[in-house]
Amino acid sequence: MTDEGGNAERQDAPVSGEGTEIFASVAERVRRSLAGSSAGERLVARTLLANYPTAGLETAARLAERAGVSAPTVVRFVARLGFAGYRAFQQALRDEIEARRASPLTLAQQLGDGIAPDSLRVTAGAIFRQRLDESFAALSDSEIEAVVALLADQGRRVALIGGRYSHILAEYLDLHLRLLRPGTRVLDPRPESLAAFSVDVGRRDVVVVFDYRRYQRDVVEFARRAHEGGARVVLFTDPWLSPVSEVADLVIPVRVEAPSPFDSLVPALALVETVVAGVTARLGKAGEERLRRCEEIVGDVTLG
Repeated sequence: MTDEGGNAERQDAPVSGEGTEIFASVAERVRRSLAGSSAGERLVARTLLANYPTAGLETAARLAERAGVSAPTVVRFVARLGFAGYRAFQQALRDEIEARRASPLTLAQQLGDGIAPDSLRVTAGAIFRQRLDESFAALSDSEIEAVVALLADQGRRVALIGGRYSHILAEYLDLHLRLLRPGTRVLDPRPESLAAFSVDVGRRDVVVVFDYRRYQRDVVEFARRAHEGGARVVLFTDPWLSPVSEVADLVIPVRVEAPSPFDSLVPALALVETVVAGVTARLGKAGEERLRRCEEIVGDVTLG
């Protein structure tokens, strides 16, 4: 089974973001292009995302045929993404594939001796601050607000799932949500439990998925089944986008590069806490009252 992990330093093309230069993967640039593209270019973008990344490794003519557009439309779309030509676009895709497949072992070899002990504090601090700045600059207020609105909707049930490492984020978000609203839970990752949830899933459900490279196959397949069952899918992922992005209603990518050969969850955790702050504000007095009652019960238990 494919699993999460790994980390790689790469230079994606720059994208502007409120005065801060940030870097976006090909996948993220294609996803973001949907809003301002022509009808033909949107067909190309959706074809790429639905068959990512293999469709982009085919010729421009073949991609055009898949999308039902002309080859010049594909070329214009690639140029609109900021590439000098189709060959440059494909090279960026190949680089991205390597980054997606990176493992802690291969990345440890790339890091070599790593950071010298006397500069660890300064260098690591700078790396984490940069990753946080890049992650927040790449997101829009509307994306965060849409996630908050879904999670604060008490008419919906919220189920959360993560991978080998990122299940920590699912549990952390759930621990906060359950204090603010009813109907939230972390899913049991055993196949029989996920199968039972998939049978019962419906339009009242919001499924929050945490999936980072190397993407976890069982999590991806579960998210697809939840989508087919009518659930709204919210994906927290990396800039190279988990395959769950093909079915997700909302995608929240963050940078994951770290000073070690292991992906960092620091930016992802910061986004989780941002969402918690938004849900708390949106629920207002209702969330405050539920929190008060929970605190009273916990106080009775600890003092008893």
